Amino acid sequence: MKTVTFRKYIIEVLKNAIYEKGESSNVIVAEAPDLPGCFTQGKNYEEARENLIDAIELWVTVGLKKR
Repeated sequence: MKTVTFRKYIIEVLKNAIYEKGESSNVIVAEAPDLPGCFTQGKNYEEARENLIDAIELWVTVGLKKR
């Protein structure tokens, strides 16, 4: 089994991230399709990406706490 750091895991998840312009508001929606229900938004691409990193960290942390 290969050991992967939390940071490397986030980088791998971000490789599959999807960024789309919001339908009803002027935002960028960011989604991590590898993590069901993990999505967020931001005023621009950079903010949406930073918010997605936070969302990924929270998604994983909650998952670990449920174990």
